[in-house]
Amino acid sequence: MKWNLRWVAARQDIWRPTDLLAAFRRVGFSPSLSKVSALWGGTPVTVRLEDLDLICQALGCTVADLLEAEPVATGAGEEEVETRAAAGDGRGPGPVRPMPRRDGPRRLQPPN
Repeated sequence: MKWNLRWVAARQDIWRPTDLLAAFRRVGFSPSLSKVSALWGGTPVTVRLEDLDLICQALGCTVADLLEAEPVATGAGEEEVETRAAAGDGRGPGPVRPMPRRDGPRRLQPPN
């Protein structure tokens, strides 16, 4: 995923984390300045959906403006195969199913 917070903020003439914090507070979102700086400085590992909704409200944007899907680079020519398999069009390796362990005798559980 590509995190476009700076680009979306720039469209609102917001150029610093402190300005972004002020925009957040106008909609009732009060994260710490360090959290805002972390959001500003790079792609977050996690974002709460409630926070994402408030960020969009503060910046007048949608989630699609903030998050942009990027293809996973796995190697030359493999990207298309990965996409087809993920889409489930039948040409990929198929669903992954759990397999029972076969490393010893089976133990039967007593009835409840």
